[in-house]
Amino acid sequence: MDLVIRHPLTYARRMRDWSQADLAARMRAAARLRGLRSGVDRQRVWKWETRRALPDADSQALLADAFGIDLTLVHALGWPDWLPGGDETRPLAARSAPTALREAIAARMDRRNFVAYTAASLTGFALEWATTSPAAFAAARQGRPVDSDLVSSMEAISRSLTTAPTAQRQYTAPLLDDQLSIVTGLIGEGRYTEQVGERLHLLAASLAQTVGWHRFDHGQHAAAARFWHAAVHSAHTAGDRDLGAGVLSDLAYQALWLHDPSTAASVLDRALRRPLHPAARSVLYLRKARAHAALGEERACTRALEAAEHVFERAADAGTAPSWCTWMSHSDLAVDAGRCLLDLGHTRQAHALIQEGTGVLPLAREKTRAVFLAYEAENYLRGGEIDQAAHAAHTAFTMADSIGAPRCTALIRGLAPGFRKHREAPGVERLLDAIRA
Repeated sequence: MDLVIRHPLTYARRMRDWSQADLAARMRAAARLRGLRSGVDRQRVWKWETRRALPDADSQALLADAFGIDLTLVHALGWPDWLPGGDETRPLAARSAPTALREAIAARMDRRNFVAYTAASLTGFALEWATTSPAAFAAARQGRPVDSDLVSSMEAISRSLTTAPTAQRQYTAPLLDDQLSIVTGLIGEGRYTEQVGERLHLLAASLAQTVGWHRFDHGQHAAAARFWHAAVHSAHTAGDRDLGAGVLSDLAYQALWLHDPSTAASVLDRALRRPLHPAARSVLYLRKARAHAALGEERACTRALEAAEHVFERAADAGTAPSWCTWMSHSDLAVDAGRCLLDLGHTRQAHALIQEGTGVLPLAREKTRAVFLAYEAENYLRGGEIDQAAHAAHTAFTMADSIGAPRCTALIRGLAPGFRKHREAPGVERLLDAIRA
């Protein structure tokens, strides 16, 4: 099994086929060229890559010398964003979607679990989307013909794959990958009318969004970001604002998950600039509230929660909601509001809202239920109600493990240190045994 690359320094080093000892040796050589001495060794590099320590300014200067990076970038971008290897988003332009799709597919096995794009790149990409109109769609005049019947068949197959029950999605992932590869080939190499071309781009955007979520759930964050980046290109080409905003909000949610709420809030601010269906706007406001809560910005969080609820009440009168957000419900409003309150320290109110939302969640949404139960377990744990926390955590872990949802099981594993302090409490040892199994 491939190793997950957990730090940009690891990625930059492996891109050059350097071991940790090789990098340390290059840094010592750089120090000698500066007339200095350095004691950096393999162990020190290992500590940086496992986040047990941060390189000081002198060490970063030597790292920059080893990688051939200008020191002005080191100072401007900060650690670890200046490291080489980060991807740049592609400008939204005519025919940009096929290239972005091919890049995502080519890197589908990327096992980094940090995001592919820097905060500045991602925020700039969202601003470009908010302020740029798609180029007029042109018919493709070269290649083999792609007719509407073929596209209809592809749409039907893709719909059955993307709407499969949660428990089945762990088995349909390879089929989704293949379907996206086929659609990407048709876009890049086929001959079709403008109408068929728009349908192909919408299909590619929907598939890339779903594939991105599968990568995200498995901790493959760089790959997930690339698929979502490609999905934004395809949705923009087809002129679907709601879908483009939805995928940008997925990128923002990923930033929040990776403990970068300020980037999440910035991306969502830009995505909200365009007119959107109320259901889509509600999802974006809800995720924006989560970002503000993580930043400790209670007033901004409250405003975003109020906006999410207000626009959601108008969704039923606005026609069919975009397919990517048909799951949005009062359950999600309640639980995410509870999660915000939990981050802001209002545990009693948080508990009531999380319980309310979890209680009315449709049975088909097993993965979401597992995440909600994980939030509930964290809330109980913070409040010292250990037996209830252990029960909720064990239920969430068992459910997530059975449907192949490693992102959800990771949430529970993250709570394990708190439970280990209370091994004598009912249910805790059973939970820890399940996590270790």
